[in-house]
Formats: sequence, C-alpha cells, structure tokens
Amino acid sequence: MKKILLLSAALIALFGCVEDKIFEGPSSIDKVAFSPEAPTSITPINVTANVSGLQAVTSATLNYNGTSVPMNGSGSQFTATIPAQPDGTEISFTVTVDNEAGFKTTSDKFSFKVGDPAPDWTKLKFNEVFGANKGSDDDKFIELYNGSDFPIKLTGVTITKDEELTWTGIDGHVAPAKGCFVIIGAKTKKEDSDPTKGFKSGFSAKKSVLLELFDNKGNKIDIFQRGDKDDAGKWGASITAFDGSWSRVPDGTGKWMRTDKTTPGAFNSTEAVEDDYVKN
Repeated sequence: MKKILLLSAALIALFGCVEDKIFEGPSSIDKVAFSPEAPTSITPINVTANVSGLQAVTSATLNYNGTSVPMNGSGSQFTATIPAQPDGTEISFTVTVDNEAGFKTTSDKFSFKVGDPAPDWTKLKFNEVFGANKGSDDDKFIELYNGSDFPIKLTGVTITKDEELTWTGIDGHVAPAKGCFVIIGAKTKKEDSDPTKGFKSGFSAKKSVLLELFDNKGNKIDIFQRGDKDDAGKWGASITAFDGSWSRVPDGTGKWMRTDKTTPGAFNSTEAVEDDYVKN
C-alpha cells in the first residue's frame, strides 16, 4: 500500500509539471488596426493591437520603417502613434509582443501610403513683390502664399512677367501650409540664397509690370499688376518708383498695399498704404 501511495504521488507531481508547461506559450495578436485609414501629411496615425494569451505581456512594440516605438496599454489592448509623415510616404509596420514566459510574437506586416488631397489652387496667391532698383537682382523677390491646410507642390507651376515666362517650379519646390515660398532674382550673389528658385530679371519697381501665376495645368490662378501697357501695347512704361514692397494685407487674401518693411518668407507688415498704380 505504501508503494502504491508513493507511485500515485509521483504521477501527480509528474503530470502536474506537464500541465503547467502546457499553459506556457506565445501571446496571440488577434487584431491590428490603424486610423485614420487614409492618413494625410498633417495627421498622426494611431495603431492599436489586441493581444490574448495566458501569460502577461511584458512589452509591446510598434516597428515602422526602421523605427521602434513602445506601445502603451495593459491587459489586452496596446496603442502607439506614428507621427504625421510627408505626403507620399509609404509606411510598413508590425507589432511585436513579449510575454512573461519569454515568448515573442510578431504580427503580420501592414502597409499604407500617406496622401494629401489634390491642391486647392485657389489658396495659392502672390503675396509680396519687391523689385526696388538697388543694382542687384538678388534684392528682388516674388513671394507666394499657400493659404490651405496642406503643402502645395509647385512642380510645373509657372509665373509670367509681362506675358513672358519668367519662372517654373521644379521638384522640391513646396509652398508650406499657411506659409510662404520665396522666389529670388536669378542672378543672385548671396551665399545664403538658393539660385534654383530664381526668376528671370527685368523686374523693376519704376516700371509697369504684370505678373501672372499659373497652376501645373496652365490655369491662371492669380495676378499682380502695377501700371498699364504703354501706347505701343508693351509693359515697362515708366511710373513712380517705390523702394518698399507690395504686399497683400492680410496675407493671401487682402488688398495689395505698399509696405516700407519687406518680409520675404514671413508674414507681411500691416503698416501699409494704398498704391494707386496697383490693380486690386
């Protein structure tokens, strides 16, 4: 009888150990989701993962495009955020979970592409124009203002001066949301300026001028006009010069005004007066 009892105790101990091992295993990642499902360049992306299993989760990690971010949460749901990414960025991500039994589980790979809506060309405007005759083209500039909530790529956007092409946007030229893009004189000598943004010269603050802005499909979206054509039907007629700049007040939407303070790349000065030569 004593041998039988000892054998029973041994069997119970053995199967008890086996039973404990059965319940040790990897966690399951039951569901991974991200929102919004169509992210733009101004929206962070929230990622959630539902986790199940008998062992407690010790860590959960979001891995995207070579970056790892700890996920927050407890129990069965964990979350993390991918910061807003530039338009056109392709994102691939997985979720990895470690549990207290030492098991690691990685989810399937998920992918999406950041995409902004089509440009709102009605929000892209001439914003400040400076053509004072100081003997150097790099003192002259044309500023564009993007009043929309998304950056506008200027590739293929064109500007004509006096009805002749003077500037074409290229890849990398972007007007930021609610911000300015400055185009300088082409024959620049300033070390801190970018000659790839230059426009052809001939712009003068003491001559009549017509600037026209076209979208990347050739549709006219804005103009700046000071003075008129001469009797021969040409631009460049002599008119009263002004050493300051012509600025929309307020930015992007207001009337053209004369401002003594030039503000390339920054919000326009509100200390302004009207110019009878400028067409509003």
